[in-house]
Parts: sequence; C-alpha cells; structure tokens
Amino acid sequence: MSYAPQPLSDTHDLEQAKAWLDTYRRVRAATEAICAPLHKEDYMVQSMADVSPPKWHIAHVTWFFEAFILKPFQSGYQTLDPAYDHLFNSYYETHGVPFPRAERGSISRPTVDDVYRYRAHVDRAMQALLENPPQEHLPEILRRLELGLPHEQQHQELLLMDIKHILAQNPLCPAYRDDLAPGLAPAPAQEVPPLGWLDYPAGIREIGHDASRGGFAYDNEMGRHRQFVEAFQMADRPVTNGEFLAFMQDGGYATPEHWLADGWATVKAEGWRAPLYWVERDGAWHHYTLGGLVPVDLSAPVCHVSFFEADAYAQWAGARLPTEAEWETVAQELPLTGNFVDQDHLQPVAAVRAEGTPGQMFGDVWEWTGSAYRPYPGFRKLPGSLGEYNGKFMSGQMVLRGGCCATPADHIRATYRNFFPPEARWAFSGFRLARDGEA
Repeated sequence: MSYAPQPLSDTHDLEQAKAWLDTYRRVRAATEAICAPLHKEDYMVQSMADVSPPKWHIAHVTWFFEAFILKPFQSGYQTLDPAYDHLFNSYYETHGVPFPRAERGSISRPTVDDVYRYRAHVDRAMQALLENPPQEHLPEILRRLELGLPHEQQHQELLLMDIKHILAQNPLCPAYRDDLAPGLAPAPAQEVPPLGWLDYPAGIREIGHDASRGGFAYDNEMGRHRQFVEAFQMADRPVTNGEFLAFMQDGGYATPEHWLADGWATVKAEGWRAPLYWVERDGAWHHYTLGGLVPVDLSAPVCHVSFFEADAYAQWAGARLPTEAEWETVAQELPLTGNFVDQDHLQPVAAVRAEGTPGQMFGDVWEWTGSAYRPYPGFRKLPGSLGEYNGKFMSGQMVLRGGCCATPADHIRATYRNFFPPEARWAFSGFRLARDGEA
C-alpha cells in the first residue's frame, strides 16, 4: 500500500493533482486527529531538548508546504506572518536561520489557536494551488508534495513519541488516551516460546530502493547496490520484555564488560537501570504507556531501549545485532504487515508466532541494527535546501529498521532507513538478535 494516489510520471494532469489533494487532506487530518486528545496546556511543553512541543510540530509541517511549495509556485501567495519562517524552520540552514531546537518550548506566542489558523491558511492555499496548478511547475510541485506528505507522517510518529515523553514527566501518569485497542492478554514469561533461529546462506544481496520499480523512497535509500553478506542467523522475533528483565536481574546494568565504552559511560552518567518509562512498584515492574501506567507485559517486545542497551544485551546473550544488510535480506520478501499506528494499540504487543518464519519484522518496535548511518554507494542529496533532509545527519547515528506501533502503515517499506544517536531511548525502539552462521 502507498500513501500516493499513483506514482509520479512525466505526464501530470489536473486529475492527478486533484488526487494528490485528496491524499494531502487525508494526511493533514491524521495529524490533527493525533492532537485531538491534547489539552492546550499539553501543546506547549518541551520535556527535553530532543522533544518538540506539539504546537511546534503542527506548525513546522505546515511551514514545510509553505516554504517549499507555496512560496515558490503559488503566484500572489501571502504568508500569514513572515516571522513564522524563522520560528518553524527546523534545520534548513540554506533556507534561513532556524530557531534553536532546545528553546522551542519557550515560545508561548503564536498561540495554539494561531497555529491552527496558520494550518488552515496554508491548507486553503494548497487546495487553490492543486485545483488550478501552473502547468509548467506541476511536475516539481508534485515531487515536493510527494516528499512533504511522508515528512508530515514522520512528524505524526514524532508527535506520539514526544507526547508520550511529555506526559511521562507528570507524576500523575496521565493517559494520552484511555480507549486504545487492547493487545493480547499478557502471558507469563515462561509461556513465551523460546527464541528461534533462522539460517540464511552467504551470498551477494541487492540492498536499497529499486528505482526501476517506482514508488517513493527517501534519498538515503537510493543507490541500490550489491553487497556480499556472510552466512548468518536471525532471531525469529524481537527480544521481549521478559527476556530483557532477565538481563536486568543478572546485573546487566552493573556489568561493564557487556557495554561499549560510550554506553557504559552513559549508563553511569544517566543512572540507567531499566528501559525508559519503566518504574518498580511494590516489587513489580510497570511502564508508562500512552494509555497510562500499566504492568509490563513480559511477552511483548521490549521498547524504549537505546542502541547501547540493545548491544549490551546482545553481548550478554552471546549474540549481536544484525547489520542493516542482513535485516533487509530477511525483510525484503515479507509482507508489509504488523502492529502500526493504524491498529491503534500505540504500544508494542505480543504476536502469535508463525513457526519457521521471521515474526514482527514490521511494526511494534523500530529495530536497532549494528550499522552506522552512512550513505549508500551512488548516494546523491536532493538539490537545493531539500538536500539537507537526510544527508547532513550521516555522522554519529545508528540505523533502525521496520517501523513501529506509531508508524503509519503506508509509510513503511523494507528499504526504509531510520536513524537515531546511539543513546536515544524515547523512540519506540527495540531489537532482535543475530549470530554468525556456518560458512
């Protein structure tokens, strides 16, 4: 499934533009639906430097369409407030001067109502543009729209990540929503089937987006290339909360030999002793979810762990994290099904296991790989300011794959490369294990 009404081609007519307008409306409505349960007080909070206030998110994705589509291509377009170009620019240094990320929570004006007026203003202008587009610019307008829509979907996931972090700081543990879809009944750790291992032979694989098949992909997925992969084994499911708890109980957070040097330094500096959002109450572990504080489901995939924690667990378990080439080798033949935002759990859930096949490769948790975020052979940044979208971050980050419970289902594909710094934990991030195979 794709969010796009049809692939872009060299022929762009008015009907295609109107089809894209329908998709634009659907994506924009999904963002506002995520924000609907919030109170106005929630929109302002910035709980750490990496978290943006919800008000900023809904303004920034609006700014993206204004800055990169309306201003260049809509004759006579008038912005609602010229200052918004500074306030809501995220990191596009070639476009202008972005407002400092860590200070986004200090801006009380424009108000939440002002920001929604801004969204409505831009939506009206986008409707007018796509209902009567300048034919000479239509191909470029639709190419930028094809980037802007998944950009907004990325921010839909970021909104849920950030809302969760914001509300988790409150000692009352308020629920974002109290009507989330339930998962399977939690199973005791001893009822979870043992981890299974699947064998994959050595060989030359093709990795990355295949442009000849069409469809949207980010520039960091481009440059499909051959890569030799040694024989390996992949776990048939992600590591569960129960299995991670065994690592904790065995002194995992107190044993430096399991950890990379930077990871161990972070453990000591931050006082980590459990995944993010875990708290011990009356001798039992609970964790904060978007549905409030609940007992940890030992059968569900562990979530909100950093690359450092995932790697330490793998060391403890006598395994390792898969490379992204190994992960894509396994995933590329699988259907794009899983626990996405569409299932409305907004939390990883235990899955019914299919014997002999890899489970939960898509959805539930983003899976850390052992691969640094670097360009593929032949990588080329997009021209102009949009070239800052991905390429400038190819340093000091690790790759994650597969999407999560907060990812829109039509946003994910087997070649999708997410990336975060190795210490990051507020994403819906987990992992599965890999091992070297027999040559």
